[in-house]
Amino acid sequence: MAGFFPSHGVMVVLALGLAMAALTPSAGAEPGHHVVGGDRGWDVASNIAKWSHGEVFKVGDSIWFAYSAGDESIVELGSKAEFDSCDLSNPIRMFTDGLNEVPLEGEGPRYFASGRPESCRGGLKLHVAVQPQEEAAAQAPVASAVPGGEAVLGADGPSVCGSHSLGVSFLVCVGMAFLRLFVA
Repeated sequence: MAGFFPSHGVMVVLALGLAMAALTPSAGAEPGHHVVGGDRGWDVASNIAKWSHGEVFKVGDSIWFAYSAGDESIVELGSKAEFDSCDLSNPIRMFTDGLNEVPLEGEGPRYFASGRPESCRGGLKLHVAVQPQEEAAAQAPVASAVPGGEAVLGADGPSVCGSHSLGVSFLVCVGMAFLRLFVA
C-alpha cells in the first residue's frame, strides 16, 4: 500500500475532499422566496418575462406577488388554454390584498395572470413550471418567453434565497489549514 500513495499529503487531501463533499449542502436544499417582478413587483410596467429569466421554481419555494390592491388583482388559472387566451372567468384562486404569498407545494405547471383582462392580454401573466428539489438542482438554466410576453420556466438558475458560498468557503479554509499542517 505504501507505493500506491506518493505521500501522506495526498491521503490528507483525499480525505479532506471526501469530507468536504459529504458536508457541503446542496445548492437547491433551501426553499426560495421569489418576488414576482423584482423591485417593481407585479405591474403592467414590469417586464415579468425578463425578471423570470434566471428564476428557478422548486417544490417548497414561495412566490410573492406585490401590487397595488386598488388597481390590480391576480388570478391563478387551472389550464394552459385559460392562460393562453386570458380567460379569467373560472379562476382557481383570486388574490386582491396587494401582497400575497403563494407556496409551491407540488411539482407541475402553475398559471398566474392579472385579474384585469386588458393587462393579461398585454402580457402581465406568469407560467411557472415547478420542479422537484432534486431535478431543479441537476438541470441547467432554461427560460423562454412565449407570445404575449409571459415567461415559461422550468430549470435551474440562481436562487433568491441566498447561497451556500459562506459554508463552502469555511470548509475550504479548514481544509487548507489541515493541508498546510501535513504538507510543509
